[in-house]
Amino acid sequence: MKLVLILFTALTAYAQSDVKATLQSTDQRTPAPAFALKDASGKTIDLKKFRGKVVLLDFWATWCHGCKEEIPWFVEFDRKYAGKGLRVIGVSMDDGWNVLKPFLTTTKIPYRVVLGNEATAKSYKIESMPDTFLIDRKGNIAAAYTGMVDRANIEANIQQMLSQR
Repeated sequence: MKLVLILFTALTAYAQSDVKATLQSTDQRTPAPAFALKDASGKTIDLKKFRGKVVLLDFWATWCHGCKEEIPWFVEFDRKYAGKGLRVIGVSMDDGWNVLKPFLTTTKIPYRVVLGNEATAKSYKIESMPDTFLIDRKGNIAAAYTGMVDRANIEANIQQMLSQR
């Protein structure tokens, strides 16, 4: 599966930059698939525990150029909007902690990063990366971005979601 993701991501990276999304109306949103994955410290991160928060869920990998371009934006959003209820979770699709931990050590990502698996990727229909989802306070997918996000668009969507209770 990971080899397919690598090849597909490499072939489609150029065509999928500056992706914009429109927030779905609340009655058209579907529940975000549940997961419980471990972070670098071994702590289990359960998506259900983030109900009541707006979640930016980012599927990425260390070998994905577009993914690494987005990380500083997501770090900024985490810093800027955490106090207003945003939580950023990175789901790395790398081949294990031996690949991921050195990257995390040098990159200093302040938000939660977990190691994904094939089941989680399938439940979110991940076929290429980056893939980013905005999940509302009720745990429903409000917007999905397949490819590198348009920074202004995703920030505007985050602001709109944070303003809703």
